[in-house]
Amino acid sequence: MPPLPESHTDPDGSAIIRVLSYNIRSMRDDTGALARVISACDPDLVLIQEAPRFFRWRKKLARLARAANLVILTGGATATGPAILCNLRATVERTEDVLLPLTPGLHRRGLATAVVRFGGARLGVISFHLSLRADERYEQGGMLLDRLAGLGVEHAIAGGDLNDRPDGRTFRRLADGLQDCRATVPWGTENTWTPGDPYQRIDAIFATKGIEVLGCGVPMGHPGVKETDLRAATDHLPVLAALKIPAL
Repeated sequence: MPPLPESHTDPDGSAIIRVLSYNIRSMRDDTGALARVISACDPDLVLIQEAPRFFRWRKKLARLARAANLVILTGGATATGPAILCNLRATVERTEDVLLPLTPGLHRRGLATAVVRFGGARLGVISFHLSLRADERYEQGGMLLDRLAGLGVEHAIAGGDLNDRPDGRTFRRLADGLQDCRATVPWGTENTWTPGDPYQRIDAIFATKGIEVLGCGVPMGHPGVKETDLRAATDHLPVLAALKIPAL
């Protein structure tokens, strides 16, 4: 498996970044393994789903960020689970946690959103976790697209747990308007759930059309990422993408 490009800024101000999307199951598993996986991927941005939401949730998420040499950008309980971590290469322009409409009897969903800069590149970012119920999930997919368009930036990414497969109605809704990074330039392995027997892809990173995808997939075999850690860290496999963001 060829290595993904290292993060850097080109002389023209464009930026190559690494983005990791990861459902961490409220850090109920092996947090040491989780931190090792994240660190080995060396991401500039981590789009988290199922961040801790209850007692001392900020301290738990901060502990994970610190162990992975990152900082909390936004999200967590305030977005009902989605969160964004970043490294110090990112210049933060603004953040907002968005709550989606509540369907009685179901878990409320939200979006962690931000606008950041890397070098001369400006990027909108959303971490999401969509509903288990098909009709609600489809409506949330539309809200996600609306929110992405409403960030007011030319280039944007969204990553998360869709609870839907690539042939599903909601997955197709997102892939119709955005680049499905894994399908655009496959890298690593494909399926994200479950780590012990990965048989389906329900986690993904999407990018607007002007972003160049350099590779995307589960970082199985990536230097420093151990299969034992992937199995122990949480009940999903992560998705890692290398992206080139044009300068303003």
